[in-house]
Amino acid sequence: MKKQKKCLIWDLDNTLWDGILAEGGEVCLKDGIQEVLSELDKRGILLSIASKNDHDEAMAKLKDFGIEEFFLYPQISWSTKADSIAAIAKALNIAVDALAFVDDQAFEREEILYHHGDVMVIDAADYREIPQMEAFTPRFITEDSKLRREMYRSDLNRKASEEVFHGSSEEFLATLQMELTIAPVAYGDLERVEELTVRTNQLNSTGVTYSFEKLEGYINSPDHVFLVASLTDKFGTYGKIGIVLLEETAEELKIKLLLMSCRVMTRGIGSALLVHIIKLAQAKGKKLTADFIHTGKNRVMYVTYKLMGFAEENPEDEEAQRCNLVYNGQDHVDYPAYLKLTVS
Repeated sequence: MKKQKKCLIWDLDNTLWDGILAEGGEVCLKDGIQEVLSELDKRGILLSIASKNDHDEAMAKLKDFGIEEFFLYPQISWSTKADSIAAIAKALNIAVDALAFVDDQAFEREEILYHHGDVMVIDAADYREIPQMEAFTPRFITEDSKLRREMYRSDLNRKASEEVFHGSSEEFLATLQMELTIAPVAYGDLERVEELTVRTNQLNSTGVTYSFEKLEGYINSPDHVFLVASLTDKFGTYGKIGIVLLEETAEELKIKLLLMSCRVMTRGIGSALLVHIIKLAQAKGKKLTADFIHTGKNRVMYVTYKLMGFAEENPEDEEAQRCNLVYNGQDHVDYPAYLKLTVS
């Protein structure tokens, strides 16, 4: 199965529309393009733009066509499209291998492959086939999928608020009125939970993906604790953003999987979930350990574990991709003061 793409980036001239805007003539949307955009948007595929054009003129034209709201962080300037794609990846906080780019010019597509070899490139002539491509066909379309663009737009408001805030990061987080809800995974959560395991790379403790059927088996398993986390703040909902899968034995509680959406990377949610797990292990009187697999992308998760008091069981094996972490931290830990917690 091909890797699912999280964002499709469009060129404009002779790609999204017919004609060249800078030449002063009329441009018109390609036939059926609005239906393509709408379908991808409903599936939770983010959309953006990398185009060499005058920014204000191009945005005005997109507004005239009634489609400007589809596009997040559009990069419309005279910079190279390779630079624009890098900027979009950074703004969305997703890896470039989760991006795809559609352009009518072979030269532009080749340039992208030269600078960003993991980006999927698509000839604009094939735009009608994009919704049928495997990379844009998630197994499930969840409520979080349908709201993904709006959740990213809410994040634009958060970032704008943070840019004008004077104070520390923790003081800013306190203004967000964040509420983290941790609850057992229900059957209705499984589609989103599977989606998270497929889509999440940077904040995934093992990089392992789980099928719907595998996940379903954990719901009523007497040997597992299976939790899902949701987050809201004053700007709106982040949706379901985290998963905890614990394996329980008579003496030990082992974290088999801990992951979070990249959208909450700077919110301290990883630490908050680990605090919850530590308290759970302490309440049960059990040793707490964690599986960890170095994937090349999840170092942030490894650092989070270490900062929370986990240490490698066999630290001399520095070349090991997989390691077992053991909690040796403080007996008393607490949630971040800026976070309200609800446990269902």
